[in-house]
Amino acid sequence: MKKIFLYILAGSLCFSACKKDDEIETYKEPEDITVQNSYDDQAIKKFMSENYLDAQGNIKAFSTTDTNDDNEKKLIDMPYETLPSGTIYIVREGAQPSATDAKTIGPKDILTMMMKANALLAVNTDGNVAFASTLAITNTINGNGLPIVDPMYYYVKQSVLDAATTDAAKQRSYYEVEGFREAMQKFKAFNNLSSGSPYNLQGVIIVPSRAAFARDPHYPYNTQYSLRNYSMVFNFQVYGRADRPDGQ
Repeated sequence: MKKIFLYILAGSLCFSACKKDDEIETYKEPEDITVQNSYDDQAIKKFMSENYLDAQGNIKAFSTTDTNDDNEKKLIDMPYETLPSGTIYIVREGAQPSATDAKTIGPKDILTMMMKANALLAVNTDGNVAFASTLAITNTINGNGLPIVDPMYYYVKQSVLDAATTDAAKQRSYYEVEGFREAMQKFKAFNNLSSGSPYNLQGVIIVPSRAAFARDPHYPYNTQYSLRNYSMVFNFQVYGRADRPDGQ
């Protein structure tokens, strides 16, 4: 009887372990970082072919069962620009501030933003390259509904760098996402919308891992997992910008 119980216990443990392994996508880091860069570019284009923007500018995946989105325009069919870093940005038509309200975004500005930001890992599975893992970074849209103010991945305060205790954490590149910063400055901010204003997202920024953190040390924007080799997707509206005080 004892043996039967042990066999059942062993079998249940095996099932649990196997189930856990099945749920986690297997990923083997390419030795050559240029291979990962290629995966990123391919996965980004696939992502752009499989998603569209809804009436409020949210990124949505095309349904495989519902025909209501059949006439929606794919991201890849929208006008977009590719920066030298490989970062892609889409300025959503009809969702930008008017010429009288538009404010230029500077490299050190304090930004107030409604945003959903995710990190995605591009993998090659039997010759099929796609994003296979998604990590949440910021979500003010489905969260408390209030804009985020002064995100560190755009600009990190000098006080944070001064308080850092490791050499890596004393560097701006530990916090700031290069591709996000350069693409964000291609947009205009609204003239300080109230935090309770309904959102109408301005666009999309897609940052390949080489223009994010690549394989470098970085701030733990996701507290459970590293963002090593992860690309990043930002879907946002800039409610306002402000000059940064001296010393920050």
